[in-house]
Amino acid sequence: MNRSLWWKVALVVGVLVVFTAAIIPTKNNPEPIRRGLDLKGGTHLVMRVNVGDALRLEVDQAIESLKNQSAKNNLPVPTTRRIDDMTFVAVPPPGIGTAEYERLAKDYLPSFDMSRTADGALQFRLKPASVAAIERDTTDHVVETIRNRVDALGVTEPLIAPESGNRIVIQLPGVDDPARVKDIIKTTAMLQFRMVEGNPASDQKVALESVPANMKNEVEVLPGTREDALGRAAGVEYYAVRKIVPVTGTDLKTARVQKGRLGEPNVGFSLTPDGGRKFGDLTGANVGRRLAIVLDNKVVSAPRINSQISDQGVIEGNFTTQQASDLALVLRSGSLPASLTTLEERTVGPSLGRDSITQGVRASIIGFIALVVAVILYYRGAGINAILALLLNLVILLGMLALFKATLTLPGIAGIILTLGMAVDSNVLVFERIREELRDGKTVRAAIENGFTRAFGTIIDTHMTTIISALFLFQFGTGPIKGFAVTLLIGLAASVFTAFFVSRIIFDFWYKPQDRPREMSI
Repeated sequence: MNRSLWWKVALVVGVLVVFTAAIIPTKNNPEPIRRGLDLKGGTHLVMRVNVGDALRLEVDQAIESLKNQSAKNNLPVPTTRRIDDMTFVAVPPPGIGTAEYERLAKDYLPSFDMSRTADGALQFRLKPASVAAIERDTTDHVVETIRNRVDALGVTEPLIAPESGNRIVIQLPGVDDPARVKDIIKTTAMLQFRMVEGNPASDQKVALESVPANMKNEVEVLPGTREDALGRAAGVEYYAVRKIVPVTGTDLKTARVQKGRLGEPNVGFSLTPDGGRKFGDLTGANVGRRLAIVLDNKVVSAPRINSQISDQGVIEGNFTTQQASDLALVLRSGSLPASLTTLEERTVGPSLGRDSITQGVRASIIGFIALVVAVILYYRGAGINAILALLLNLVILLGMLALFKATLTLPGIAGIILTLGMAVDSNVLVFERIREELRDGKTVRAAIENGFTRAFGTIIDTHMTTIISALFLFQFGTGPIKGFAVTLLIGLAASVFTAFFVSRIIFDFWYKPQDRPREMSI
C-alpha cells in the first residue's frame, strides 16, 4: 500500500473515532444527542400577547408627559381622560387657548395624531404606524423576556418563536413541572414604586375617602395583603396610591432571594445608577410616608420610609422560598410589556416520546436492512463498499448532531433516513458510471478513475439543489422543520465525503494498481 493511501485510511479512522466518541454517553454527558419535544416529552404552549396593554401604557405615558411639560412651561395643567386604548382627550382650563398645548404636543407627542373636538378640547390618537411599531416591539420584547426566564430555569433547547396575530409558540422539552413554568412565563412582573395617599383600609371606598378631595383624581385604589402582628396574611387591605410612577422595574439592576429578620424569605433588589438617583429623590422627599411596592397592580408591601434610600431595597411579603426565588427570577429577566393569554396548551408525555423514538428507530432499521439487501444483490461486492460508506455517513451525522448540540426531532429522524437514501444514490451514480466504463472496454483501474471523476459534477449538482432547499427550511422554519433541515444539511455534506473519499479509498485498497486487477465485482 502506498503512502498516499495510508494517510487517507488514517484520516477515515480518525473521523470514525472522533464522531463515535461524540455519540457515546458518559457520566458528565448522559444524553449526547439532545431530543426535541416530540421525542423527549414536555410542554407545548401557544399564547397571545395582549398588545392593548402596551397601547394603554403608551397613552398613559403620553398623558403624564403632556401634564409634566405643561407644568415645566408654566402652563395650567389640562384635564385629561383616556377614551380607549389608543386615544385620550386634553381639556385646557376655561379661558386658556389650545395653541401652546398644540406646540407641546408636536414636540413631545410625535406618535399621536392631534385634532380638535367640537367643544374645543384636543384629541390625541396613536398613528397607525406607531400602533404597528408598538405591537411589533411588544411581541419582540415578550419573546426576549420569556426566553430569558426559560433560560434561567435551565430548560434544554426551548423553542420560543413569534407567529402571526401577536401569537407566540413555546415548546419546552423535558419540563417536569409545566404549571410552575407557565406561571413564571405569564407573570407580567410589572414592578412599580408609588407613594401612598391617605390610609390603608379594608374597604375600597374607605381608602379612597381618606384621600384629600383635591387628590382623588390623582390616585387609584389597589389591593394588598393585610398582615397580623406576627406578619401572617390576615385578609385584604386596600391602598390609595398615586397614578404617577416615578420608579419602575426598568430601573432594576438585579434581584435576589435573602433572609428577613425572622429568617423568612424575601427579595432584595438593587437599582441602576439612574434608578438609584430617582429612588433617592423619591424617598428623600417623602420621609415618614408610606411607599407602596406594586407588582402586577397588587401592593406587595407598603413600608414607611424612615430615611433616604439610594440604590437598594427589600420586597417583603408572605413568600415561600420557591415563590421568592420565582419572583427574583422574573424581576431579573425583566417585566413583560403586556399580559399573555393561553390559546393552546398541550403536554407531550415522556412515554409518547419513547414510542416515537422506538417507531422511528424501527422504521430506520427496517429501511436500512432492505437497503443493504437490495444494494448487495444488485452491486455484489461494490454494494459492500456502499454499505460501509453508508455506516460511516450515519456515524458522522449523529456525531455532528452531538458536537453542535443540535436537537433531534421526529422530522429529524426522517431527515436522517432521507439522507441515507441520497447517500446511496450518490454511490449508485458512481457505480453505474464505472459499469459503463467497463462495458466500453476500460480496465478496472481506469473504470474506477473515470467513474468517480465523471460522476462528481452530477452529484454536486443534485446535492446543491437540495442544500439550497434545506437552507431555506432552516432559515424560515421553526422547531421540527429546523430539525429536519439540520439533519439534512449535515447528512448531505457527509454523503459527499463518504461517496467520493471513503468509497474511493475502499476501491483503491481492494483493487490496488500494482495488482493490475482484471475483474471487478459490481
